Amino acid sequence: MLKKITFPKYLFVLSVVVLVASCNQKKKEDASQETEKELSYTSGLPLDSLNLPSGFSVHTFAENLDGARSMAMGDNGTLFVGTRTENKLYALVDEDGDYRADRTIVLDTTLEVPNGVAFKDGALYVAEVNRLLRYDNIESNLENPPEPVVVYDDYPDEFHHGWKYIAFGPDDKLYVPVGAPCNICDSTSADKRYATITRMDADGSNREIVAHGVRNTVGFTWHPDTDVLYFTDNGRDMMGDDIPPCELNKVTEIGQHFGYPFCHGDTIADPEFGDQRPCAEFIAPVQNLNAHVAPLAVKFISGTMYPEEYKNHAFIAEHGSWNRTKKSGYRITMVKLDDDGKALSYEPFIDGWLNEENQTRWGRPVDLLFLEDGSLLISDDFGDAIYRITYEETAMASN
Repeated sequence: MLKKITFPKYLFVLSVVVLVASCNQKKKEDASQETEKELSYTSGLPLDSLNLPSGFSVHTFAENLDGARSMAMGDNGTLFVGTRTENKLYALVDEDGDYRADRTIVLDTTLEVPNGVAFKDGALYVAEVNRLLRYDNIESNLENPPEPVVVYDDYPDEFHHGWKYIAFGPDDKLYVPVGAPCNICDSTSADKRYATITRMDADGSNREIVAHGVRNTVGFTWHPDTDVLYFTDNGRDMMGDDIPPCELNKVTEIGQHFGYPFCHGDTIADPEFGDQRPCAEFIAPVQNLNAHVAPLAVKFISGTMYPEEYKNHAFIAEHGSWNRTKKSGYRITMVKLDDDGKALSYEPFIDGWLNEENQTRWGRPVDLLFLEDGSLLISDDFGDAIYRITYEETAMASN
């Protein structure tokens, strides 16, 4: 005989049923929200053509960002982006913390080649061809930026290799390169600052030359353990498809000379200037990169998202060749280094912006920036986008 359910017990059973139904509904709503979030990551770019190592994935942080090049992160999470030919300076705001830019603010349109950006003590530093500007307290005034302060205005005004990448070093000094104003020439007789990397105090004082013989670096960084300066250098043109190599170099002493215009790589004498000084006089590259790949940014991992095996290796954005018979570059590569900074290998990390078969391209990587969570941002001035590269161990384990 069935026992009669008393009223209190009936209420208890009913409450359990309601709770279970409520939980199921909550799960459906959460699943729906996750689906909506995934759909919000739908891109107008062919991201599925990118080849990434197992466990890594990509989505766009921002799209339709004309000419996105150098990046700098503000203290409050504003991403500042410079351009080269567009003469625009951007601020990107991720208001809801989903690693997608919700607002794009154009801070300035009057600048001459504002390629380089850096951030320090609440101020945004911007490099034009011949001068450096500073926008004070910028994150509190994004909608109404202040007039910039001129920090330094005595760099050469030659446009050829005149665009600049800038960054503050571990010594709190601002590092500023000055490219050679030509494909190949001995320009130091006209101005000793050509083909160098310089540095100065944040207020523009105490400028000095850090490295000589640097044809055109548009990317440098410091090793996270040793504070040694690493920089990429773009090799000269018009010596054929396969020589000379582009380079990854490191500065171990102030004033070192890295060969240009006399020597390329570590052994290739220049056909016009090589008889003036032998290659043995100069600092050899850490790694010779492929010819004409146009290496720009170089960065080491920060944060803990990526596997330990990638730590202390150099990631390089190869912008891609412009006049090679068969295109090269258009990818992110990695130079593995040992504990002494010696190169162990040079290999692709991400590629697919270039279709090797039909030689069409849809993107050109420029700058690299690691976020606090350890993910990597990549700017692209051809695809007009910024990508975010993440890693999940579970994804790797499922393969």
